[in-house]
Amino acid sequence: MNGSKNGQLLIKNGTICTMDDSFNIYKKCSLIVDEGIIKEIGPYEEVVKKISPGEAKVIDAGNKIIMPGMICAHTHFYGAFSRGMALKSAPPRNFVEILDRLWWKLDKALCEKDIFHSSLLCIADAIRHGTTTVIDHHASPNFIGGSLDTVERACRVLGIRGSLCYEVTDRNGPKDATAGIEENVRYLRKVKEKKTGIMRGSFGLHASLTLSEDTLAKCSEEAKKLGSGFHVHVAEAESDNIKSKDRYGRSVVERFHDAGILGPKTLASHCVHVSDDDIELLAKSGTHVMHNPQSNMNNAVGVAPVEKMQDAGINVGIGTDGFSHDMWREMKFVYVLHKLSERDPRRMGGDNVLGMQNHANAKIASVFWERPLGVIKKGALADIILLDYRPPTPMNSGNLPWHVQFGMDATNVTHTIIDGKIVMEDRIIKGWNPVKMAEISKKLAIEMWDRL
Repeated sequence: MNGSKNGQLLIKNGTICTMDDSFNIYKKCSLIVDEGIIKEIGPYEEVVKKISPGEAKVIDAGNKIIMPGMICAHTHFYGAFSRGMALKSAPPRNFVEILDRLWWKLDKALCEKDIFHSSLLCIADAIRHGTTTVIDHHASPNFIGGSLDTVERACRVLGIRGSLCYEVTDRNGPKDATAGIEENVRYLRKVKEKKTGIMRGSFGLHASLTLSEDTLAKCSEEAKKLGSGFHVHVAEAESDNIKSKDRYGRSVVERFHDAGILGPKTLASHCVHVSDDDIELLAKSGTHVMHNPQSNMNNAVGVAPVEKMQDAGINVGIGTDGFSHDMWREMKFVYVLHKLSERDPRRMGGDNVLGMQNHANAKIASVFWERPLGVIKKGALADIILLDYRPPTPMNSGNLPWHVQFGMDATNVTHTIIDGKIVMEDRIIKGWNPVKMAEISKKLAIEMWDRL
């Protein structure tokens, strides 16, 4: 049962970590959700008066932590079948070879069924880890038209909130580039017409190193007509900037600025190799940046200058780049990576990391959803998680970020609620059979590996 007939939900007797700007905490508190919106917050005796007996589905939090669900600002659902996959060539020595020998072979091998089940696997993993909103960046060159509908179908099956896009690229020729543009335009028109519920869209671009000037101009023109920003990989590796400067005489950021790609609705993933001038352009344009530390470490591309970008006024959130779907673990890598990189334990404080996950990612989500996300307050969207975490030391608004870093993790998550609906209860995901799904996905993975 996901809720009452009229969509009401009462969560009582919990410790609410609001994740507002002050990280306020309210103990022995309850809240009411109605039609996907948080309507009341307060002591049980007060909020229970707002509903009639039997009207709402009731969850007794039993002193668990009540928090807003996690937001993943950049991911890829299409890569689930890469787990355990053997490469049919020598191990990649650099980022370009990783793309050429792994990801560009994998995405070409995907069929519609693979896309749907790969998305389901990633979404279930996200929900299990307490992630309620995902911003996905999709690619499947041999199934472009309608591919975003397939990803959306997986989102709706399990009930996760998502914003989708298709990556436009010239690496597979002009026909596929045009098809990618058309898929973005089609899907953006669809979600614009039905701007309700959990799904939204952006205009996807791969990266500067695979985009011609002509294609960039076409994308910029189409996105402007639709009032959309972009979701794009930016200066992830040095090779991206090298190619841009050699071909166009400009850095990646400068090139995107000149093409009208940057702006307050645009999401720039990675930004590892950005100069001071690049940072200034990103800041002045209001472009959002997503930091993906685990992926960057795995691909050996470097460490993004996150604190420098923040000091310039850039909103820097956190994504996973599809490396995992565990935002708790991603936060912990953000926390330690910059200390190691700078050899300074004062860098990247816990409050900054939690602010990136909640405040910065919520600001990124506000590009797509009108009501607030990433916070527990009246009027916010009811994306909520419950954690069975019993603080072994005092926990307050001042030290909450360090309880998150050193105490809480995904194993504590017992309930995931999205748009006011219970999608995971007592660690069981609604409508999800992990045994059956494993059997299906193994068969599909073997078939896909044979096509590589």
